[in-house]
Amino acid sequence: MVATIYGVRSMFFSATIVILFAGRYGGAAAAGEYIKYKDPKAAVEERVEDLLARMTLPEKLGQMCQVDRFNYSMNPAVNEDIFTKYMIGSVLSNPYDTGASPLKRVLTANTMQKLSLSTRLGIPLLYAIDAVHGHNTFINATIFPHNVGLGATRDPELVKKIGAITALEVRATGIAQAFAPCVAVCRDPRWGRCYESYSEDPKVVNMMTESIIDGLQGNAPYLADFKTNVAGCAKHFVADGGTVNGVNEDNTVADNATIFGIHMPPFEAADTLKFQGFVISDWLGIDRITTPHRANYTYSIEASINAGIDMVMVPWEYKEFLAELTKLVDGGYIPMSRIDDAVRRVLRAKFSVGLFENPLAEETLAAEFGNEAHREVGREAVRKSMVLLKNGKTETDKVVPLAKKVKKIVVAGHHANNMGWQCGGFTLTWQGFNGTGEEIAANRAMRLPTGKTRGTTILEAIQKAVDPTTQVIYVEEPNKDTSKVHADAAYTIVVVGEAPYAETRGDSRTLNIADPGLDTIVNTCGSGMKCLVVLVTGRPLMIESHIDMIDALAVAWLPGTEGQGVADVLYGDHPFTGTLPRTWMKRVDQLPMNVGDKNYDPLFPFGFGIKT
Repeated sequence: MVATIYGVRSMFFSATIVILFAGRYGGAAAAGEYIKYKDPKAAVEERVEDLLARMTLPEKLGQMCQVDRFNYSMNPAVNEDIFTKYMIGSVLSNPYDTGASPLKRVLTANTMQKLSLSTRLGIPLLYAIDAVHGHNTFINATIFPHNVGLGATRDPELVKKIGAITALEVRATGIAQAFAPCVAVCRDPRWGRCYESYSEDPKVVNMMTESIIDGLQGNAPYLADFKTNVAGCAKHFVADGGTVNGVNEDNTVADNATIFGIHMPPFEAADTLKFQGFVISDWLGIDRITTPHRANYTYSIEASINAGIDMVMVPWEYKEFLAELTKLVDGGYIPMSRIDDAVRRVLRAKFSVGLFENPLAEETLAAEFGNEAHREVGREAVRKSMVLLKNGKTETDKVVPLAKKVKKIVVAGHHANNMGWQCGGFTLTWQGFNGTGEEIAANRAMRLPTGKTRGTTILEAIQKAVDPTTQVIYVEEPNKDTSKVHADAAYTIVVVGEAPYAETRGDSRTLNIADPGLDTIVNTCGSGMKCLVVLVTGRPLMIESHIDMIDALAVAWLPGTEGQGVADVLYGDHPFTGTLPRTWMKRVDQLPMNVGDKNYDPLFPFGFGIKT
């Protein structure tokens, strides 16, 4: 079987009880006429059918189109017709839409919503965003570890809490839908999206998928609270984590046992949760059906809609999309039954998440955004995701827990004091950022914010954890003389790993530590300094050739903003409890290699982790 990955997202929604009635917007009914779709006491399916029967073709097609909000926000006075004329049913914020403040985004969301509500039928707008490790697009949000780190915790209740916090912070900015979770089962760490996968083991992915959905939606398949929960999304497509050699968006070649035994279960878990949602294409996804991309856009629309895609993430050329889709329907190439099926699914979702009764975002949630309680959960997630792989060169020479009160210690490596690198990709921008976040402000065309995002770097966490009398020396890039200059240091903490990346740009043939990471290890651990190496990475990296010179080795994955969790376990305030969510290879030529394989010979096996 060959599964070609074009990027499709399956939306989670289900029927729910609608409590409030807000029928003052839109509609063209005669005075006193009973309008069933506006009746919150009516069954969802009855409301859907009543509304569908009232809709014109342009109104239906608008519901099948999702556009980037910048189409409107770049020039609101001119572009109101996106909602009033073209009746676009959904907008998204792209990964560069970082935001200035929750309240300003709520104002924007409500302005767009009011335009949608002013139309003939008053169908509310669905606003969506990627929120894959917290509300990661928005500055000063609580950024949690990426999924690979959460997989290391094996703690579904913690993941449920993370889902609930993410939902609340997303709602605090006026957004009702999160493109999360990624339920891929990554089978090859060379894949640039492997950190978005909880594990190579579908059982772990299933466990975390069910928990995060319950957190996002309140109690899947229902939304427990229309004001604080959001609709979730299973992404991206069955077997996207099994492509040949881990090449992003390439072909997965596998037998039925692999497809249905490894890659299908997380999506089945979504169906078990009573999937009643819709299927949406990914960013410019249908454009890439043809080679070269967009070579025959009309065909791409016809093929994708007839195949079962209900909403298309256009995200820019919506006028062309709607014009071509109209021609295809009028010409009989796409049957009206398929259009009605798609729109029915979209409307069902909007009724089910309470948009008809609660269309406008709450301003009061802004005070909850990135608060200390949320950050404490993030800190808990970091420490539970930490995996200790080596603790001393001998059984009697333990390194962890580190001593807090010593004369001097050295912290080395670029990753030790770089908020962007410890958060990884899909943080403030698509490919992540370098430093504090202030550098992002240079891109004024996207109206990105100034100022650094809140959080604690690993270096700052260490400085807070040690005794006030302990001198902490930070050496970003050690050289051959570092060990001599700081020979009196009790120990060195070396923090190295990967630079941020996302999707195809993260595909790697080598899985090497980013330069000058290996030199940093050699110039510290290899020069006689007692050292603990902390890897900041979204996947296993090549480390075997240097393992003997390292006294202790831990992996922090991509911990997010709450770096204090790293110091919590290094210094023994909490134990190391994390275990590997994926196999750590000795060599790249062993890949793909997963637990249960015939020739399984890892450096560290799946599930390994030293407890303290």
